[in-house]
Amino acid sequence: MTKQSALLRTEGSSLLLEVVDGALVIGHWGAPLVGDITDTAIARRVSIANSSWDHPQNPGIMRESARGFLGRPTLSGHRNGTAWSTKFEVTDFHHVDNRCIVTLRDFHAELEIIVTFTMDSFGVITQGATLKNIGDSDYCLNEYIHWLPLPQEATQSLDFAGRWSNERQPQRRDIATGTWVRESREGRSGHNFSIADIALESGTTFHTGSAWSTSIAWSGNSHYLLERGFDGAQSIGAGELLLPGEVVLGPGDTYISPAMVSVYSAEGLDGVSAAYHSHIRARSMHPQSPRPLTLNMWEALYFNHDEAAIRELVDAAADIGIERVVLDDGWFHSRRNDGAGLGDWVIDPAVWPQGLQPVIKYVKSKGIEFGLWFEGEMVNPDSDLYRAHPEWILHEGDRVPPLWRHQLVLDLAHDGAYKHVLEQTSAILGEHDISYIKWDHNRVLVDAGHLGRAGVRTQTEAIYRLFAELKRRHPGLEIESCASGGARIDLGVIDLVDRFWTSDNNDALERQRIQRWTAQVIPPEMLGTHIGPTHGHQTGRTLELSMRAITALFGHAGIEWNITEATHDERAYLKTWATYYKNNRALLHSGRMVRVDYPDENGYLHGVTAHDKSRAIFAYVQLTPTVAIHPAELKFPDLDAKATYSVKVVYPAGKPRFMLISPPAWMEGVKISGSALAHSGLAAPILAPANAILIEITKI
Repeated sequence: MTKQSALLRTEGSSLLLEVVDGALVIGHWGAPLVGDITDTAIARRVSIANSSWDHPQNPGIMRESARGFLGRPTLSGHRNGTAWSTKFEVTDFHHVDNRCIVTLRDFHAELEIIVTFTMDSFGVITQGATLKNIGDSDYCLNEYIHWLPLPQEATQSLDFAGRWSNERQPQRRDIATGTWVRESREGRSGHNFSIADIALESGTTFHTGSAWSTSIAWSGNSHYLLERGFDGAQSIGAGELLLPGEVVLGPGDTYISPAMVSVYSAEGLDGVSAAYHSHIRARSMHPQSPRPLTLNMWEALYFNHDEAAIRELVDAAADIGIERVVLDDGWFHSRRNDGAGLGDWVIDPAVWPQGLQPVIKYVKSKGIEFGLWFEGEMVNPDSDLYRAHPEWILHEGDRVPPLWRHQLVLDLAHDGAYKHVLEQTSAILGEHDISYIKWDHNRVLVDAGHLGRAGVRTQTEAIYRLFAELKRRHPGLEIESCASGGARIDLGVIDLVDRFWTSDNNDALERQRIQRWTAQVIPPEMLGTHIGPTHGHQTGRTLELSMRAITALFGHAGIEWNITEATHDERAYLKTWATYYKNNRALLHSGRMVRVDYPDENGYLHGVTAHDKSRAIFAYVQLTPTVAIHPAELKFPDLDAKATYSVKVVYPAGKPRFMLISPPAWMEGVKISGSALAHSGLAAPILAPANAILIEITKI
């Protein structure tokens, strides 16, 4: 390529950047380009249409009105009403390997932007921008959005909606002329946050067809956009959603936009997931140790903290094979319910007269790690902290925002509030052998002012700083991001945490759907997946232990259940399941996630295959009753077609409930080729609704 163009490329995708008439133009994003591509800009040049521009326009990545663009621009802002329209020119262009850094300047608007595009070996593009005010007056930034072009064959879009206990539910629609916007204004990514925005061909499935995916690396307010102009041009974008006046750049100041992380796949939605998972796993801070089997004690205790009861739970946990226990909400000052105590991060002597040291020592004596719950960003009005410093909350003027779960939000950009949370949390960690914290965030941010200005951005930056400082002070500390379940799962906070709590809903039937789509971006080993109680606390549904255990297996597994109430048989099954998890987590947490395009909507067939195709573990899940007597055959892609495999059903937590006289013969064990497994398949057993089986496939 020439000095003024760059092709970032892997075996599966490519991104072509070119300078045309001074603008930085993305000439292609999608399938890999090979051979002579010198004249691609000429080849893409469109006709001169009736009632249109006299000459072809090249708006480039800035999408400017000054270059004839009639859609939503990349940059919006002004200097007290001036410099509202820009025309950036490329002034520096640097391209080395699969990284391109381009500087654009508009000397009339007195602005400079440095944009970066980096494509890793998995085809994941990280797109960043730094805006600098090179003038001598303030520049008010309204928004900066990253954009990538889409080809015409992208005719549908997929994003995600949700609420508490029902996060990341897919919604797919046709792309029509206009702009489709998904906003998150919760001050956190949120239950209704779309973890990705994905453009698709109409026939794209989990395994076939093209997909173009974007994900914003930010935990504050954000928006995804998909735009089709009346000229037929399509694009997909994402960025931080700024509140009025939230970013005002003084002379020499800079704004660093949250990155957009994007993937093209010609291998369907699972190809998108494989790229994201590989990208995340390649980070230096990705968890390296085996993910410990965890017991979270919330649904066993709630606020009823009693050391004797906890020791009994720990004894049961040790017997089962638990490797980490987490003491949840209720241990700190005046916290007998959710109406008081938040902000006072000192041990409550009324509940723990001897402190936490004895129970921690007891836990450690069993060879188990100890973790503790915090919600440091929040404060109850009924707390010593709020009585002393009511001015430390996010607020506007003399107003107090409406309560949510009896709590308000501390302004962590306020030095006093930040130091209070950091020092009290750090003191607890420094005085105790605590290797893990579950950090919650149980409300949205509204009327969120910081010293008279919108404060969501500064709040997001502050929690990032706080997590980083806690990890610096306490080497080896692991942090779980929880926000009323799965309301802060995003690629912004991911570099600072080691686990996400996927949802407060531990009902295995609901978790099948929630986990299925959360893993579209996040690898399973970072998603907390627990066996809930027999009688679910969220839905009230009663499910077989085998179903709950199989569902929890495909993630960072754990238990959220008062296991002292489990029967003798249930305890025995939990032990065998714990052993199975430990023996197989290396595969489950490193292999390729496979979601089979199963033809029967009443069931799921999903699993994990080793990258060398030597092993696979699949779950067949009967969600609802079938219409036909016999469910569709079970077919397994992503295996070695020529190899022979041993296939068997295993029951690490007991057998499911069947609705049959005798099961298919292969369930006792069969030897069959990878090709036959992929194209002929296995007869599916007839399971009762809300039941599952586990299938092991091993190359002979």
